[in-house]
Amino acid sequence: MKGIVLAGGKSTRLWPITLPFSKQLLPVYDKPMIYYPLSTLMLAGIQDILIICTLQDEYLFKRLLGDGSQFGLHFTYQVQLESRGIAEALIIGEDFIGDDPVVLTLGDNLIYGATLSQRLKDAAIKTERRNAAVIFGYHVTNPTAYGVVELSSIGRPLSLQEKPITPKSDLAVPGLYFYPPGVSKIAFDLKPSARNELEITDLNQVYLNLDRLHVDVLGRGNAWFDMGTHESLLDAANFVEAVQRRQGLYIACPEEIAYANNWISKENLQATADQHISSSYGYYLNQLAK
Repeated sequence: MKGIVLAGGKSTRLWPITLPFSKQLLPVYDKPMIYYPLSTLMLAGIQDILIICTLQDEYLFKRLLGDGSQFGLHFTYQVQLESRGIAEALIIGEDFIGDDPVVLTLGDNLIYGATLSQRLKDAAIKTERRNAAVIFGYHVTNPTAYGVVELSSIGRPLSLQEKPITPKSDLAVPGLYFYPPGVSKIAFDLKPSARNELEITDLNQVYLNLDRLHVDVLGRGNAWFDMGTHESLLDAANFVEAVQRRQGLYIACPEEIAYANNWISKENLQATADQHISSSYGYYLNQLAK
């Protein structure tokens, strides 16, 4: 299974702090924003990842992430010249995806939970074995701001809405989507919406119509932040700071996930720690290595 991080777009909601570069390069407490969705893919067991970014930021992402080997990963980069909706990522990444299943995550999403890794791996199994798409649901107080999924009493998806005026549910769909092989062709066949975008909700609707859409609800004990506004960006940073300070355990530390998965050696981890030992992040890696 392959992974895609969509880190393009103009980030207009965060103007003017995104004037110099994409929001996915902004700090969220002690890490670049892109570390959070990247870690989500790693928790799902994915090592082959495509980063989709803007032309002006490609150099910065490569400078930050390199080829991925420091995390036991392999990164490919592709440029999104003009933002035409989330589903466009699956068209841009068609050659990268090939005949494999794929997980698409938005570059401004932070998802956290004690059982998250197992739930992600379960979603991957459903995608691979049942040839189905898997999305997630998260209870929110303002569903009009998100894509929304309505479920039956036994948890089967009934309908999907994109930023509805009258929501049928309070379950927002976070920016994390598991798709079986062939999803790029479906994305190619989508018609642009009224706002001239290839909507991810329309893509998910195709799988719903085929009875091949599964929904996993992230209930109590899970946190999701769409870090696309100033308020949510601050909320996410405060959440990360509070958890890390109280528990002493880091959220979204790619080196830690790679080490736990045996993708990098203890020597690799120690070498990275030694290079950055003056920072709290480097000190944390040093403690892990010991």
